[in-house]
Amino acid sequence: MKDIAIYLNEHFDIILQGGQSNAQGCGYGPVVDTDEYMPDGDILYMVNACPDDPNVPAEPLDGFSIEVAGERMLDSMERSDLTERKVNDFSLSFAKLYRQRCLRAGRKVLILRTAVGGTGWIDKRWGMTDDLYLNMMRMAGAALGLNKENRLAAFIWHQGETDAGTPRGDHYDNLSRLVNSVRDTFGCPDLPFIAGDFVSEWKNKNLGACEPLVEAIRGVCTGPRGAFVETYDLKSNNLEHGDGDDIHFSRNALNKLGSRYFEAYMKITGL
Repeated sequence: MKDIAIYLNEHFDIILQGGQSNAQGCGYGPVVDTDEYMPDGDILYMVNACPDDPNVPAEPLDGFSIEVAGERMLDSMERSDLTERKVNDFSLSFAKLYRQRCLRAGRKVLILRTAVGGTGWIDKRWGMTDDLYLNMMRMAGAALGLNKENRLAAFIWHQGETDAGTPRGDHYDNLSRLVNSVRDTFGCPDLPFIAGDFVSEWKNKNLGACEPLVEAIRGVCTGPRGAFVETYDLKSNNLEHGDGDDIHFSRNALNKLGSRYFEAYMKITGL
């Protein structure tokens, strides 16, 4: 991590990533069918300086850090193969493609990491007065405030497992309100918003609770500058490793998920 002030002269295209654990990233294992993600200084994370406390001080830059984006190691696992222990998040493959196909010379990609596992509206984390929503808005404001040339490029979201079973209309209203607040607050009405379906293995075991929520998310994504990503063929950690974790996409699945989010972004923007 480095002092955020050293980035005041950088020009960032900002990718806002929010939601819960599948956005935070819990997929491990080898990368199959995709290239290994290699960290570099052109793709960065903005994170909470104290990740265990999502609340930040009132000063706009306090409480945040910027670091080179990359996978992390899953220390709790007893594996000798280090590639098996790498944990991914889908913003990495999204940002890699964005850099290759969209990023202009002299600019960098800044991913805002605001997702926290096991959170939703039902537990009062993403509502307009709740801690994670407020943290996300402060982080976006801090990132934009670093340099007048910074811009929000995309809002990528994955969430809903915690709220599964709540009424479709409630979730539609909650998610719509969140997306519109980002666009309105930061003056970017055309900001692309992309969300995706759950892990199929887990969803199929909980269809009654999941289907109304997924339809609500689809509904928000059918609005202007929105897109919904299908995930029916993407494997869970359980299907790849037999570990019983059927709710989280595997590392390889998250790589593919990020690529699908990016292709959706390209369709929205017409690039």
